[in-house]
Amino acid sequence: MSPASAESREFKAGGRTVRVSRPDKVLFPDDGITKADLARYYRTVAHRMLPQLRGRPLMLERHPDGVDGVSFMQKDVPEYFPDWIHRVELPKQHGTVTYVLCDDTATLLHLVGQGCITPHRFLSKADRPDHPDRLVFDLDPPGDDFAAVRTAALLLRETLEQLRLPSAVMTTGSRGLHVLVPLDRSESFDDVRAFAADVAELLAAGHPDSLTTEVRKEAREKRLYLDVQRNAYAQTAVAPFAVRARPGAPVAAPVSWTEVEDGGIGARSFTLRDISARLEDNPWRNAFRRGRSLGGARRRLDRLR
Repeated sequence: MSPASAESREFKAGGRTVRVSRPDKVLFPDDGITKADLARYYRTVAHRMLPQLRGRPLMLERHPDGVDGVSFMQKDVPEYFPDWIHRVELPKQHGTVTYVLCDDTATLLHLVGQGCITPHRFLSKADRPDHPDRLVFDLDPPGDDFAAVRTAALLLRETLEQLRLPSAVMTTGSRGLHVLVPLDRSESFDDVRAFAADVAELLAAGHPDSLTTEVRKEAREKRLYLDVQRNAYAQTAVAPFAVRARPGAPVAAPVSWTEVEDGGIGARSFTLRDISARLEDNPWRNAFRRGRSLGGARRRLDRLR
């Protein structure tokens, strides 16, 4: 290998050539996974991942020296990013933030080159950033008891069905599950979060020994936390098919409700090395085809409370 090739590697994507520096840099020391391995992974899953990313501002979880090194979360696009990468400038308190938009495979590979292991996405799109097209419940267990997560997810799905709302589910690659509802962008984040909080409160009231909406960890005791705090402007959730910076390189992966019912999956069931089987089927094939309004669901929820 020549010195030049040892320092960088070129990846072709969509008519562009993306140069990834230090391709042999080991990002996951316990697993021997390199930056080049990560780039190949994201290139492989791009056809599934990009429909869930396009048009959405991202926050980048960067680990330039691997998962055992210093890490940081980045919102603002660095000035040195190439001009062909799409951006959007959005307001924040006392200023603005320029977020990256990952609209193609080349951008995804460039982010890997910058040490981004995990992209986190807005629940809204850049053209209407305060009007989400996703509602998310983050099921956060107090430990690694995935049976409790599975039970909570199925209870939540049952409640959503009573409200006549469709739902989809994904592993987080960490400890829990995300349950998502497709929205039609007719309501603001404030209204969506208030609705999600009411659903969570209803569910927790019916199962006070196992579920809670307490934000403070010390108040949760050993109960699973129904977290709706991500349903807010400029908050993010881990992107589907994103690799997590944990041993084994687990992947946040879409799953079917049947898989949750059968109990054959866990929060870290899928990894960078074995995701290929997940790409053969698409449990989210029609999950987000039509967003829903919350008007009727809110009226039904009022009758249940």
